[in-house]
Parts: sequence; C-alpha cells; structure tokens
Amino acid sequence: MSFDTLGLSADILRAVSEQGYHEPTPVQRKAIPVVLEGKDILAGAQTGTGKTAGFALPLLQRLSANPVNNGHDGRRPIRALVLTPTRELAAQVGNSVQTYGRHLSLQFAVVFGGVKINPQIAKLRRGVDILVATPGRLLDHANQKTLDLSHVEILVLDEADRMLDMGFIHDIRKIMAMLPGKETRQTLLFSATFSSEIKQLANRLLNHPELIEVARHNMTAETIEQRVHPVDKNRKRELLSHMIGAHNWRQVLVFTRTKHGANRLAQQLEKDGLTTTAIHGNKSQGARTRALADFKNGKVRVLVATDIAARGLDIDQLPHVVNFELPNIPEDYVHRIGRTGRAGNEGEAVSLVCVDELKLLRDIERLLKRELPKEVIEGYEPDPGIKAEPIRNGRNGKSHSQSRNQSRSQNPGRSSTKRSADAPRKSRSNRSEEKQTQAKPAHRHVKSGKPQAKRSPHPGRVQEIPALLGGGFRDE
Repeated sequence: MSFDTLGLSADILRAVSEQGYHEPTPVQRKAIPVVLEGKDILAGAQTGTGKTAGFALPLLQRLSANPVNNGHDGRRPIRALVLTPTRELAAQVGNSVQTYGRHLSLQFAVVFGGVKINPQIAKLRRGVDILVATPGRLLDHANQKTLDLSHVEILVLDEADRMLDMGFIHDIRKIMAMLPGKETRQTLLFSATFSSEIKQLANRLLNHPELIEVARHNMTAETIEQRVHPVDKNRKRELLSHMIGAHNWRQVLVFTRTKHGANRLAQQLEKDGLTTTAIHGNKSQGARTRALADFKNGKVRVLVATDIAARGLDIDQLPHVVNFELPNIPEDYVHRIGRTGRAGNEGEAVSLVCVDELKLLRDIERLLKRELPKEVIEGYEPDPGIKAEPIRNGRNGKSHSQSRNQSRSQNPGRSSTKRSADAPRKSRSNRSEEKQTQAKPAHRHVKSGKPQAKRSPHPGRVQEIPALLGGGFRDE
C-alpha cells in the first residue's frame, strides 16, 4: 500500500514524498482512514512507528479540505489543538506538522514554557489554524486571554497516557472546559502505552472511539535487543563507564530517576573522560536544546536524562539506551527504550539493576509478559550479602512512599516539590511539565522476608482520573 491510496491531497502527498516516505507504516495505514472519516480514536503503537504522521496527515487533510472564514476579530480561529507532555515533543510534533503542511495555506504555531511568551503571543494574534502546545504554557496564554479554544474541531493528546496521568490531570481538566463538547469535536488519543484505567475511561472522554492497535499494547519493538546486567548500586557508574569504553559506544542515552541523580552521574562520567551532559526539567530551555543538539551531532558522547527525555527525543539511528536506574512506572520503561530501534533500525537497551530494583524489574517483565535476559559482567558480580533497601529520593533522602504520603497530607490530591531558597520561581508551564516526573507513584520494596500488603502499581491514578472526567467537562 502507498500513501496515494489513503485519500490524502496532492499537496500533502508531495510533502510526504519530499521526505522520502513512500509506504505508510501499519499505524498510519489503520489510523489515517479512520481520522479522515471524522471518528474519535484510541490508537496504540510501539514508539518510533510513525504515530505523529498517523494523526498529522489526516488532520492537515481535514482542515485544508474544509476552510473556514476568519473570526469576528479578523483572525484565523484555532481549529486543531495538539497537546504534548514535554517541550521537546511539542517541538518535534510542530516540526512534523509544518513539514507535512508546507504546501498548504494553513498556519501553525508551537507554544511551550521555558522561553519568552511575547513572540508566541505575536504569532497567535496573527491567527493560526493548528496549535501544538504543552498544557502549562497553554494555560498561561489562556489566562492572558491571548487565544480562544472555542472553535477547536480536532483535539489530539499525544502520549495520552502521560497526559491523563496525575502529573497533568488538573491542567487537562481546565483545558477541556475551554473546548467544544465531545459531540462536536473529534478527539484523537495516541500513545505507545495505555493503562487499563485509561482504556476503561476512554468512553467518557471520547465519542464512540475506535480502538487501533498494530501490536499488543505496551510492547517494545522487536528491533531492540534488551538485557539486564545485575550489579551493586555503588558500582553502577563504574560498570557503565567500563561498558562505554570497552565497546567503544559513541552515542549513549542514559536514564536516571531524578534530576539530581542525572547531574551527579554526568559529572562522574566527565571525570571518567567521557564527554557528557545532562537534560532534565530544571535545565533552561536553551540548555536543553543545546544539550540535545550536541548529542545529536556527536559533540557529546553520553546524554544523561530523566524521563522527560523518554518522550519526544527522536534521534536517527540512536544505537544505545541504558537504564542506569529503572523507572518507577513500568510503562516508562517502554518509552525509554523506544528512543532506540526506531523506524526499523536496530537498537540496544541495557538495564543496570541492583537488588533494590528487583521489584521494579518484575513489574516491567509482567507488563511485557516476558522475562528479560540477565547477564552478569565478569568483575562486577553483585554481592549476595547486600539486602534490598527502599528506593530513596535523591534530593532529601526520604523514600518515595514517604515523600508521597507527606505531600498528600500537606496538599491532598496534588504533588508538591519543595523549592530551595535560591531556586528560581517556576511559571505554570515549567511546573506542569516537571510534574510528570515529580508526581510519579513509587513501589514499596520488601526490606525483609515479611510479606507486604499489595498496592496498586499506579496509586492515585484510578482516584484522580474520575475526578477529571466527572463534573469538569463542558459536554457533561
């Protein structure tokens, strides 16, 4: 099947061909016709399989085929809104929309935090048809009355699982109240992973949605070779440096759980002689952009990142991803390693796992419905005498469960992050994006042989989402 058979206009097909694409991917073949019919969809596919084009191409087709007059103020109304959880993903989606729509008369804009708002305001005042945004900065604009969302015909939630998780749920609720009701708008949810809770609640958010899955949900690409190296926690950095040097890895993306841990590891690897930089939510947007550019062009050999980089980093033929620390949420493992093995290329995903993380590893394997191969590196054998300890927050020494409970008691229903005295005050757009990593639930680990009471792998998610879906939507 070629793109010519999907019902796209000649101008869009021309732009697609100029990018060297001739045959649609499985998710594009299934999603594009459904979106063109005007139906709501819940689409899941492995990361790196072309989900962005799966909604961008039919979105452009629908808007260009049905032009509208300017509003009463003479400006183009915003007809399509694409929400993403991170600035990097917003920029990537915006670039794709602009590329595929280069021969159309539609206007585009991308707004996210960490940069000056005035140029964004100027762009919005000139009128745009398609707006790509992060929730926090979108609400900043809404508060300043620099945009009107009452004419939105198509809403896209990219990385929908994260957008409906507790880190963004309050902002999404406010945005939904500004949009036309679900009976009059088309809503598209795209992600590589979907929790069962979100699937169960999709009918409340969508209008008779069609489920599109090109592979079993929460699956990783077959082009990614995955393996686990058991190692003591205090020898992880030593083993990582050894592996990079011994195998002459030239481009490595390394994930940590915390921003502080990312900074510390980057400094240690630099001392080991490896050109390294870190990227996370506390970095300015300029620093994040430079770090990513240096990593892509080879100036930096190792990029250490928090889960903010697990969504939106599209690096051609990235060969190696390393989980220096396993994520607290199993689905984030899928997104992390999905930075490699993209577009059919082969990739390698390595996880350095200490005894503290065995519960997290079991949760990941349960999600994947497979056991990951383990390989002990000679000279780095884990000490069997070391007992598992609760995984602690790298900043204040408390366990994640302690921090979460304390946060809830201080401000029920919302996560909080203590700001140091010398830290800059964050805008709504900065705070909103950082919630995706700060507000993550944690697993309770067994310190002795005594059984622990079972806890939901995603505490707070089931309780939070109904609060979003009940009473806050214009269509309810």
